[in-house]
Amino acid sequence: MAAVTRALLVATAALGTASVALMIVAVAPPAQEALALAKRPFRIGAIHAAFAPNHPAFEGLKAGLKELGLEEGRDVTFDNRFTEGRFEVMPGMAAELVTAGVDLIFAVGEAATRAAMASTPKIPVVFTVVGDPVAAGVVAEIARPGGNVTGVSSLYTELVAKRLEILKTLFPALRRVWALYYPADASEQEAVRRAQEAAPLLKLEVVARPVRTPAELAGALKSLRPGDGLLAPSSPALDIPGQIAERTTRVPSVFPAVFWVRHGVLVSYGSDYFAEGRQAARLVAKLLRGARPRDLPVEGSNTIELGINLKTAKTLGLAIPQTLRLRANHLVE
Repeated sequence: MAAVTRALLVATAALGTASVALMIVAVAPPAQEALALAKRPFRIGAIHAAFAPNHPAFEGLKAGLKELGLEEGRDVTFDNRFTEGRFEVMPGMAAELVTAGVDLIFAVGEAATRAAMASTPKIPVVFTVVGDPVAAGVVAEIARPGGNVTGVSSLYTELVAKRLEILKTLFPALRRVWALYYPADASEQEAVRRAQEAAPLLKLEVVARPVRTPAELAGALKSLRPGDGLLAPSSPALDIPGQIAERTTRVPSVFPAVFWVRHGVLVSYGSDYFAEGRQAARLVAKLLRGARPRDLPVEGSNTIELGINLKTAKTLGLAIPQTLRLRANHLVE
């Protein structure tokens, strides 16, 4: 570019100073090209409903990008937004990320993904912790997502029957399991439907209980009877999983991620949130380097784990079957 500029200056020297100035302006690199030449770090906006900034999926994303050679600060920066379980503020936060000019939005959960999709039809969106992307209407097809969205599915709905089976193995006398969920989350609705389909084979009754407010959640929890169990949802809406976790030593319950076992609940089976973020980092890196979301199929989580908290089992006076001990990926003591 410099050589071209010098040639033009020589050729037009006779035209005078004003003409030379015009020629310099004409051949100056556009702003976007100058930005690329400066190797500006990519800016990733993240949005999730966690109660702290360090959601495991977000931490996994950062670790995965580092493994791929994208260093924070040098190659990529993060604008991390968390809502403390408040879904109603997500659209505004997603819009702020778009206004801030991020290059990509990393969304954790269905509500965050929907908010990101509604905020922009162009900026790539990569999701994690979405239980059923097709049922949720996030993508058209797993193999061909369409639009500006792709990501990693937690397979929450596909694994719900297995969670019930594990709960029944631990509590053979269990007869009724309550599925509390936030009805705005389509993945949760599909998971409850599948749980009800699987229940008769396990001689269980699954009672679907949608809750829309903290008062409804409190009422649902008060309606539990001795011998009832709980199927914890993946979505943090209304802090439903947290409220169930507080009752883990009193009510048989099963959770979708080992994150909860590390925080004291008895058992979990499902995708590891950190591993999902780490897996999604490969998609993010491809998009930052020019790939299109519509060309990158949605991936299923490749880290499905069984976690058991032995300390909680001891508190419950529960003997963990050897078959489950041998299958467990995590035995927390």
